[in-house]
Amino acid sequence: MAKTAQMDIHQIEIFCTLVKFRSFSRAAEALYLTQPTVSGHIKNLEMDLGIKLLDRIGKRVVPTEAGEVLFRSGQKLLALRDQTRVELEGLSGVVAGILRIGASTIPGSYILPAFIGAFKKKYPTTSIHLEIGDTASITESVAKGDLHIGIVGARPFDSHLEIHPLLEDELVLAVHPKHPWAQRKSIPAVALAGEPFILREKGSGTRRIMEERLAKAGVLPTDLNSVVIAGSNDAVRQSVKAGLGVSVLSIHALRDDIKAHRLAAVRIKGIPLKRSFFIILLKGKSRTSLCRAFLDYLLKEKIK
Repeated sequence: MAKTAQMDIHQIEIFCTLVKFRSFSRAAEALYLTQPTVSGHIKNLEMDLGIKLLDRIGKRVVPTEAGEVLFRSGQKLLALRDQTRVELEGLSGVVAGILRIGASTIPGSYILPAFIGAFKKKYPTTSIHLEIGDTASITESVAKGDLHIGIVGARPFDSHLEIHPLLEDELVLAVHPKHPWAQRKSIPAVALAGEPFILREKGSGTRRIMEERLAKAGVLPTDLNSVVIAGSNDAVRQSVKAGLGVSVLSIHALRDDIKAHRLAAVRIKGIPLKRSFFIILLKGKSRTSLCRAFLDYLLKEKIK
């Protein structure tokens, strides 16, 4: 009699995560496992099924035809598991389990940790996984159902998302303390044209807001003398401190450097650069007691 193939739901989750990231190291990081542990689970899964699921191409992994079949079915199995868990937790009313939150860099690095810390004191048995990315990637992950809650720095234009304002933020011009503008309270927008400028990457909420507001004042993205495009706020801060140029950043990201006189903040005359951070959720997606409790906590605490 032929041996019946055994499939473990945990191994299926590891396999699907690996296919999503196409990298053992990134999948291991996302799953809070070691890389050898991930490799071991995949090897055992292939042995149990008696078929090759992945091709290793350099540092990337690509699913075979059989791997594609397992990935599609595995996604459905995991979605059914999560839905069942949501329904059972909703009936129990217990605030427990894992909450996956995504945040763009400013709220993720400077605002959410305090919220999460206070929430964990209230619900110590919960586990919160925080993923930080740009506004576009976090919005996409929430829309796909990969994250329970997202916090982003630009309002998404997606009818499938439920959106709640969270907090206000102000964008300012960050300059080196020896820059001629460092002692000024504000500069006219036209002065930015030709000035060495450090931009965030495309997809950044900060960049989107900045370009929209400057364009209304007659300063187009093509007018900026972009010398560096940086993938994080820290990279922008370090570039400004190195004297490479000026940049627009959230005041939240600059407070420590301003206090230590490593950077100066200047406003752009006549251009309102205030924005809101938004909570985003996927409409119609069932929510665990934990997800509802954290959402209620954020909405309650934002007014304090």
